[in-house]
Amino acid sequence: MTQVRSELARYLRTETFGGALLLIAAAAALIWVNSPWGASYTTMVDTRLAIPALHLDLTLADWTKDGLLAIFFFVAGLELKRELVVGELADRKRATLPIVAAVGGVVMPALIATAVGWGAPGMDRGWAIPVATDIAFALAVLAMTGSRIPAGARVFLLSLAVVDDLIAIILIAVLFTTTLKMLWLLVAVLCLAGWALAQRFRLGSPFIYVPLGLIAWYSLHEAGIHATLAGVACGLLTRVRPDPGEDEHCVPAARLEHFFQPVSAAVCVPLFALFASGVPLDASVLSKLFTDRLALAVVLGLLVGKTVGIFGSSWLAVRLGIAERPDDLGYRDMFALSVLGAIGFTVSLLVAELALEDVGDGSAAELAKAAVLLTSLAASLAGSALLLRRGRAHQARRDERALQNQERHRTVLPGHGEGSSN
Repeated sequence: MTQVRSELARYLRTETFGGALLLIAAAAALIWVNSPWGASYTTMVDTRLAIPALHLDLTLADWTKDGLLAIFFFVAGLELKRELVVGELADRKRATLPIVAAVGGVVMPALIATAVGWGAPGMDRGWAIPVATDIAFALAVLAMTGSRIPAGARVFLLSLAVVDDLIAIILIAVLFTTTLKMLWLLVAVLCLAGWALAQRFRLGSPFIYVPLGLIAWYSLHEAGIHATLAGVACGLLTRVRPDPGEDEHCVPAARLEHFFQPVSAAVCVPLFALFASGVPLDASVLSKLFTDRLALAVVLGLLVGKTVGIFGSSWLAVRLGIAERPDDLGYRDMFALSVLGAIGFTVSLLVAELALEDVGDGSAAELAKAAVLLTSLAASLAGSALLLRRGRAHQARRDERALQNQERHRTVLPGHGEGSSN
């Protein structure tokens, strides 16, 4: 348990740093594209980097979306595997609450988005845009404004976001696989089987895993499946439990996470944010956010659906006795965390691009991304205000308990002193 807490603390520190870089990259993209030099941003995003021998002809934006995010999802897969085997999700009672909350936080946004945007172009798949919570962004806000909240809040939010990402990954696989080439899919399956066998036989050479991972990524791309799923699959197939006598820090998942997590948090996610967040925010776009049904579906799905879905399902699970709240975490704390769950950034932007890239010459995707960005900003501000208020309440209770302990100590000491002198 000490090792699990240590790993969790390290993960929170890294994701917090990555979340700050994500915010900086997103702000830079928004300022750049809306500045007099906005044309240079568009040129950069649309620059093509081709590898003719592999029949890959992708823009820089596509490389960040399909390539760099594979590393992000690889780290997410490693984290999910660790949580399922030795972490919070390994204990059924502890796992129930974040799992139920994550499911509620996916179902409710999807229902609200579908109801609000019914019949709008692109909503056949656009309903999936508001279903994902951004781990890095949410944890960064929590770290900056929720330092006085009990530690259980961080564990709850992290576990919830991990399960949330798993559901989002499954949705990406189901919704955005159009044409399936079985031969390439078979190659990918063989590569993943090779990865699993290498783990089973305790092989540790990167000359085995790097080629297997790259070929699996390329095969899924050629098969018509979103290539980032190769990262998730490799992460889930990596060993997390130590052998007898093996140092826990030497387990493959721990070593790989230690290496790739800073790369994901400091390079991959910020670069994706830089290439995906450049949305022109003129008067027309801002007005459509409150009139266009697609934009309203995203806004209400994230802000209302996520908050109501996460908090409502958590409250119901606790009241029905199928889950327990973390220590010292009240319903008001959980509501504040539910608002943070409405921060949908990395995966939401990815789904917006995948679902709406061919709708309205790309204008629908730009509008949906603007809705994601502004709603995530609103959720982060509202969540921060609630967390700061809850932090003051928890600090006041801690101060009151400390004062009571001092009073009891002062009451006991005189009697003890008299007894000892007599």
